[in-house]
Amino acid sequence: MEGSSLLVAWHSRTGTAEALAAAAAQGAGDRARLLAAETVEPGDILAARGYLFVCPENLATMSGMMKEMFDRCYYPILGRIEGRPYATIIAAGSDGEGAQRQLDRIARGWRLRRVTEPMIVNTDAQTPEAILAAKTVEKASLDQARDLGEALAEGLAQGLF
Repeated sequence: MEGSSLLVAWHSRTGTAEALAAAAAQGAGDRARLLAAETVEPGDILAARGYLFVCPENLATMSGMMKEMFDRCYYPILGRIEGRPYATIIAAGSDGEGAQRQLDRIARGWRLRRVTEPMIVNTDAQTPEAILAAKTVEKASLDQARDLGEALAEGLAQGLF
């Protein structure tokens, strides 16, 4: 899907990030490619014109599988995607700020351009049982993710970024 516009790369442990990524991809329609982080290869990143990175915050950082995607893909595409737009959705039990900062630092290294404020969905999961439990995402958050996917895909299609 060369130039498919938007790559939605995601990882999820309890379902929140997966549901948000799927909603964003649905909003973008056929202009998006939804890929689990463990399947993303450098060619997938090169083929896209923009990115939405969706993951949970685990222990104040992005999930290990999302970090592994960046570790695997970072150097093969370094210097080849400067200026492309990106956005993020973080699923968090508290604030999500640690994962957000880490994603932004990686994106700065690739010289990507953030085109919208971070979306952080706070589940308020604070006990081991709540943290590990499968999550149901509120409709308002799914709608926001869907709107974000649609806006990113439309902005790419219109040449706005």
